[in-house]
Amino acid sequence: MTRGLKRIVESYLVASARLGSHAAQTQLVARYQNRFLRHAYRLLGDTEQAKDAVQDGWVEIVRGLSKLKDDAAFPAWAFRIITRRCGRIVAERQRTRDIAVRVAGEPPNHCDAARTMELAADVNPLHTALAALPPEHRSAVALFYLEEMSVAEVAVALDVPVGTVKSRLLNARAKLRKSLERRP
Repeated sequence: MTRGLKRIVESYLVASARLGSHAAQTQLVARYQNRFLRHAYRLLGDTEQAKDAVQDGWVEIVRGLSKLKDDAAFPAWAFRIITRRCGRIVAERQRTRDIAVRVAGEPPNHCDAARTMELAADVNPLHTALAALPPEHRSAVALFYLEEMSVAEVAVALDVPVGTVKSRLLNARAKLRKSLERRP
């Protein structure tokens, strides 16, 4: 299916879901669930928390569909909801970590076992280089290249200015190039 036809079908599904079609809502979930999970995992680095963020995000998406004025804007709008849900989880993690540090009186351990396992299990050099990027760069690259969003749509999805997306993409490409050139 071409990109234009895909967008037309998605716009139709969004319009139908907004009008109360459960079949259309089911189709939207089928089309976006894995994409949202990958996005949330890129931001959080934890499968269970990614699932929680996406589940809560779907509740907000379904409730907010009636307010969405442009059906074609659904992908960016929905990814922004998932991004914000992930942001809340990260903020809660930070609060919990700060409290634990104050109580324990020792510095936090910055070793992220899930990220280490992800890097070790991934033998593809490009995937390894992508995984090494900071989350904000990784999510911008993934939305732009893998989800085929425009820079403007990525900006909406990540809730940042267009210039920030361009900067993140530029920096991410430079880091990827450098990382891949160092490989034997």
